Amino acid sequence: MGLFLVVEDSSIVQKILRHTFKQARIDSVLFASSMAEGRALYKKHADQLVAAIVDLSLPDAPHGEMVECLLAESLPVVVLTGSADADQRKKLLAMGVADYVIKENRFSYQYAVRMLLRLERNQYLTALVVDDSDTSRRVVSHYLHLHCFKVKEVSSAEDGLKALQEDEAISLVISDYHMPGMNGFDFVQEIRHRYDKRSIAVIGLSGQGDPDISVQFIKKGANDFLQKPFLQEEFFCRVTNNIESLEQLLELKTLATKDYLTGLSNRRYFYEEGDASVARSTKALMPYTLAVLDIDRFKPLNDEFGHDAGDAVLRQFSEHLGLAFSRFIVARVGGEEFAVLMAGLEAERAYELLDEFRRFVEAQMYILPDDDYQRITVSIGVRAGVDQSIHASITDADKALYLAKENGRNMVVMYEDEA
Repeated sequence: MGLFLVVEDSSIVQKILRHTFKQARIDSVLFASSMAEGRALYKKHADQLVAAIVDLSLPDAPHGEMVECLLAESLPVVVLTGSADADQRKKLLAMGVADYVIKENRFSYQYAVRMLLRLERNQYLTALVVDDSDTSRRVVSHYLHLHCFKVKEVSSAEDGLKALQEDEAISLVISDYHMPGMNGFDFVQEIRHRYDKRSIAVIGLSGQGDPDISVQFIKKGANDFLQKPFLQEEFFCRVTNNIESLEQLLELKTLATKDYLTGLSNRRYFYEEGDASVARSTKALMPYTLAVLDIDRFKPLNDEFGHDAGDAVLRQFSEHLGLAFSRFIVARVGGEEFAVLMAGLEAERAYELLDEFRRFVEAQMYILPDDDYQRITVSIGVRAGVDQSIHASITDADKALYLAKENGRNMVVMYEDEA
């Protein structure tokens, strides 16, 4: 997380903001009480600063000079002020402030802090603007840049589809309705044939007064619609709401596919992604190898040292496994059982990596909650893929794992076809 700057002369408002940042678990904040202090902090930390909250009226800058100073340095600014002057609000938004927040209640301060976090997250998001009008494209792109998005522009739906295919980082599409060739409705419909609403948010635009256009955009798969000309703040609100909805869906998906204790993928994810990976490997005539790993004598460890100790071992083992096989699909598929799907890896090389990991585990000291430590070993069953489902591969790898257990544990055993 980068640094945030707050320039506010009121000690009471500073206290409220400090508490608000603390509630949001943000401690990377610099506070200044005057323009002179703010400029000094900016000069010292310019490379680290992400955005700023600035009061309009400061002892040495009573007319918003601090805002102008930071905007001139291209630092995103959220104005936090007691002034509800509508003309002043419009002027500052036209100057390029990211938002204008009036000091009304605690929700105002919470909103201002959330906006700083939003600006930081937006730096890692890419938006695609699709419009045949150069003027309209420039306006939309300018607004997106003010909120720190990376922006790509194209002038047709056909080019928009190419851009989406070439850049998987695009998470927001803003498309006009009336374009030569494919119109906005068909464009959105084609996007939804290829990408669902959990991966890309789409906002439709139109300058035509037909109310049916907004309805058709939504029916074709758009998340939202804006009628041109739109207010700058309305644009920001719509974009923010849609991006945050996208992030919430992604978070829910992550929670549904992650193991709560270890942070690795869970059994459900492993089977879903594993089947897809096996299908791709088979189609491309590429090898794949599947391994099932089981911590030896885990139940006695749990019985002797307690479940907290068992959980500590599982977390540490999972961290080691995830790092050792970071480019593959790694999951916790049972209590002390794990699986790794190594697409593109021949059985011989997979065996070498797994046996190397087995030796690594054997040499480690696993720290228990009472600062004691325990050594563990792991048994591994391996199945080299031959055009079959993930379920069948795991069944065969389990058979090899059983042999490893029967023959003394702490070893890697390759499955051999019974035939």
